[in-house]
Amino acid sequence: MVALFVLSLTALPSLQRQKPQQPKGAPIYIPDEVKKVMLAGMASREPRLDIPFTITHNLYLPAREGLHSIFFLKIKNADLGFHPVGQEQPVKKEGSGAQETQSQTYSGPQLQASFNMFLMFNLLEGDSYKTVREVYVPCNLVEDASTINLEGEDYYTFGYPLLAGRYLLSVALTSLDLKKIGVQYYEFTLPDPGSYLQTMDTTPIFFIKSIDRMEAPEMRTTLHREYFTYSVVKIVPNIERVFKVGENLDIFFFIFGAQPTAEQKYNIEINYEVKKDDELAIRWVPQTYDNPLVSQPLPLKQTVIIKQGEEQRQETRDLPEGKYTLGIQIQDKVSGKTLTKTVDFEVK
Repeated sequence: MVALFVLSLTALPSLQRQKPQQPKGAPIYIPDEVKKVMLAGMASREPRLDIPFTITHNLYLPAREGLHSIFFLKIKNADLGFHPVGQEQPVKKEGSGAQETQSQTYSGPQLQASFNMFLMFNLLEGDSYKTVREVYVPCNLVEDASTINLEGEDYYTFGYPLLAGRYLLSVALTSLDLKKIGVQYYEFTLPDPGSYLQTMDTTPIFFIKSIDRMEAPEMRTTLHREYFTYSVVKIVPNIERVFKVGENLDIFFFIFGAQPTAEQKYNIEINYEVKKDDELAIRWVPQTYDNPLVSQPLPLKQTVIIKQGEEQRQETRDLPEGKYTLGIQIQDKVSGKTLTKTVDFEVK
């Protein structure tokens, strides 16, 4: 079994390169009327729901100078104002004082939504905070009408490079005229990659549906629907950790604290196994890696022994439906450090 994807550490996104420049006379990143709303709920973390959304979780992966942080928003598609391309604003229900977006599927081939996103990254220091970054993200999303359910909720993502620390993120989604302002708050902590001298740990382990190489890395913060980008790759994650019978587990994570040799080579061995409760369901042959960034497909196939009288034979079957736990046992052959991680998933 070979790794699905290997990304050179020299290709990791650079924190310095993406750091916004703020010379004297720089443009205002967040308009006053939006910033006022974002600051008003900062202490209580009370959201404003003119445009409803939630911030569900975040991931992080190494950058050359810090961590590339990925944030997941869950938004009802209709609330973003999707409308047929070329039409200035969403079609409204006839006779509706609430001006709601109509629920039927548009017949046009493509839908478009244009709005603003404003980000305020605040470094938490005890009970106080200090704003360290303000970011304006113009959003102009175009989606095929056949691939989006306007009445459904989807995940939207954006990434941003940050140093280690404890943060409070404020996100505002607004209409282009700033008359509708939705705000949410999210606390998160980023570890210091250089602190793992005696121990190891991993970035949050996640499953992927697909991974594709891009021609070049994104140089600006961009909002995406159902995928995110990292360095030169586009990743569609399996956020719900649910798989169909016969599908592979594809995992992605980075190992902090692994030690290279004098020749800057890594020697990492990982054992993977699947259990249902306490019963072993699958154990794969140990995998070795010369890179602490791991992307690994794991076929969900069981080898079972079938006995018929005095005869027995082996048969390979798909892992049946059920709830399982993936065990990941990591050993750094250079330093001798070990680490065990588990991730729950479901087959149905």
